[in-house]
Amino acid sequence: MKKIINKSKEKIDCKSLTVEQLEKELKRETYRSRYFKILTSTIYALIIVAAVAALVATFVIPVLQISGSSMQPTFTEGEIVLSVKTNNLKQGDIIAFYHGNKILVKRVIAGPGSFVNITIDGDVYVDGVLLDEPYIQEKMLGDTNITYPYQVPDGEWFVLGDQREVSIDSRNTEIGCVSQDDLVGKVVFRVWPLNKFGKI
Repeated sequence: MKKIINKSKEKIDCKSLTVEQLEKELKRETYRSRYFKILTSTIYALIIVAAVAALVATFVIPVLQISGSSMQPTFTEGEIVLSVKTNNLKQGDIIAFYHGNKILVKRVIAGPGSFVNITIDGDVYVDGVLLDEPYIQEKMLGDTNITYPYQVPDGEWFVLGDQREVSIDSRNTEIGCVSQDDLVGKVVFRVWPLNKFGKI
């Protein structure tokens, strides 16, 4: 009985609404409808932006996190960098490349056809010219099993880590030289940590 009486009261209340109250109710419903349309449009826009950002981060400007210590002191573990797709590489560039299911970051030392020689003291010569390497802390022959002077194959790059003592790189056939097919991109910008934010 109570429920029926309540419903009856609600009907009477609705009929007794003034024109002003009806206009307010109409405005409220219109605002509510408009709000949900705007919210839906905003959500769709955010999804599209996120999808585009993901595609850019994957295929155009890959975002990478440094792991390991082979590129110290240039990079330390945990730093986040951006790379760009390019075929135009030169000596001294830092690149990211695929090795198996990992992405490694090393420095380009020599391009296709060049001759590389590394002495027992760690001096690096490219085509007979001693490299000036201010980015390394200590010269070292490191882990190598190739014969010097070594000629870089066509379409490939000879790369070294900046911390020569621990880096496994083109000095060892386990890594070898980097081919175009394995190249992720040239590392150009550091985004983390913030105190090192900027171009590389």
